[in-house]
Amino acid sequence: MTQLDPASLVEVLRAAGEPTRLRIMALLAHDELAVLELSQILDQSQPRVSRHLKLLTEAGLAERFPDGAWVFYRSARTGDGSAAQRLLQLADLTDPVFVRDLERLETVRAERRAEAEAYFSRNADQWDRLRSLYVCEQDVEAAILETAGPGPYRRIVDLGTGAGRMLTLLGPRAKEGLGLDLSQQMLNLARARLDSANLPQVDVRHGDIFATGLGSGSADLVVVHQVLHYVSEPASAVAEAARLVGQGGKLLVVDFAPHGLERLRQEHQHRRLGFSTEEMTRWVEAEGLALETARALPPASPDGLTVMIWSANRHSASARGAKT
Repeated sequence: MTQLDPASLVEVLRAAGEPTRLRIMALLAHDELAVLELSQILDQSQPRVSRHLKLLTEAGLAERFPDGAWVFYRSARTGDGSAAQRLLQLADLTDPVFVRDLERLETVRAERRAEAEAYFSRNADQWDRLRSLYVCEQDVEAAILETAGPGPYRRIVDLGTGAGRMLTLLGPRAKEGLGLDLSQQMLNLARARLDSANLPQVDVRHGDIFATGLGSGSADLVVVHQVLHYVSEPASAVAEAARLVGQGGKLLVVDFAPHGLERLRQEHQHRRLGFSTEEMTRWVEAEGLALETARALPPASPDGLTVMIWSANRHSASARGAKT
């Protein structure tokens, strides 16, 4: 347990010792949130919420990370971040104020999901075309095959499988394959695609990439293809994906490098504008994996997006839990 010197302890207590800031700490313990979202939940102005967040950040109780024109906040995960957890343990989180805040947080989450589902429903029949707007998909898939290696794979798990393209691409090299997605429209497309590809060993089902319910170390190849920029907690998604990687197995993450195309937030529901190799390395290493490759595929046009392919391996006996 991290111990604080008297001056730091006083700073932490002073920052947390205000009702709204305590409410913000409780909310950030559940989700990464933007100022606008916190303002909506707390029913307070954005400048006021920003002031509270500044004090929490300066005290090490919250972390601030910009993403394009947006700024997100989350509970501090290093240093004095444990102080936030200990303070919240002293709070009665069944108090009506906290309960109401969490109900409003669920409303915000529901709005996010509804926007994403509406987008996916509108574009399900052209999903692959949308994915190839900014870089040649053939080049990306060739690089994915090369990075994944020839196999054979005992089990492939594709998180956020969408229309199932990664399963049809990699499935022929696997004894068993499974894709998870929350969108029924996407799953319907994926099932049709897998039937056409004659891949009876590959299946898809409704599932949450943050809580797959699959056994730790139960796959030798886990794929997260163009998913992370849609989710509010990409680090948590990577952690769950890494948990599934067995000893000697591989995690393959495909997404965009950092960019500044703000219009993608509104037009295509992107929440994050790309990821750096530094943060990807930090996320996989936190789960006991070692980053093996970080391959950049530049766009054909100057205003396009660079696609990144990261692969990480589990070479030690650090896979957690029993395989299933």
